[in-house]
Amino acid sequence: MTYNILRHRDYPDGLTDPGLLATIRDHLARDGWTLLRGFDPDMQSFSGVVTTLCRRVTFDPARSNTTETTQMVDAGLGPIGLHIENGNTPRCPDIVTFFAQTAAFEGSQTTICDGRAVWERFDDKLKARWSQPMTVERVLPETLWKRYLVNEHPALTDPSQVTMEHVLQFKASVPGQDFTLHDDGSLTYRLTLDPVRGSVLGGDAPGFANAVLGPSHNYQPPRYAMADGSDVTEDEIEEIRALAEEVTHEINWQDGDIAILDNTRVMHGRRAIADANRNLFIGMGMI
Repeated sequence: MTYNILRHRDYPDGLTDPGLLATIRDHLARDGWTLLRGFDPDMQSFSGVVTTLCRRVTFDPARSNTTETTQMVDAGLGPIGLHIENGNTPRCPDIVTFFAQTAAFEGSQTTICDGRAVWERFDDKLKARWSQPMTVERVLPETLWKRYLVNEHPALTDPSQVTMEHVLQFKASVPGQDFTLHDDGSLTYRLTLDPVRGSVLGGDAPGFANAVLGPSHNYQPPRYAMADGSDVTEDEIEEIRALAEEVTHEINWQDGDIAILDNTRVMHGRRAIADANRNLFIGMGMI
């Protein structure tokens, strides 16, 4: 994977430079990600990057919003496994952007892994297994699933407005969803998806791009089951984790860096945080 760095000195109009936007899109199509360095952005200009790249912004209901389009990244201090952002949700974002307002002095490197490179390391047995659909199942508390629905349903602006009609409308709008509602307002949510996919940003090459290797910070750990009825085991996950590590690269953040990822191809994670004096923000959405 090429380590792409786009520097301010090459783009006189900064983050609004038309040439910068074209190069970002070229890098995403070619490599699946790129890094912007030296542009000295603030939250407003970072938000502008998000809205320029994304036709529609999405959110993680478990995170705190910092602007109308961005959120704070706060997932503890431990390492985070590779995943695509919101990979277990019905509308997974196409683009994910990160803004290191204050970079850690030590540790907390973001890990980047091209799902195509992982797929190429699979033998025939692994390819056959992961070519089938997979169902993710977890229990979601009422607060989280209602916050998510408000962001995704055009008729809603507040969780207090959610009715069962809205839930059923959203279920019908995205294939592969099912749920069981419980007396306490929580629901057991099930989503069937393809763990291997092509990128929405270019090319038909398959990539192992999902959240199987990733964290469950703020959420109940999910159960993953393949279409043949078998569960995904911890041994399987560790085998793939080792293969993915062979093609994983690190972003050593500097203050003001912005990373942009094709979330339908490139997985990301994080090394353990040694220096907690860091501020990282995220913006994501659909192209």
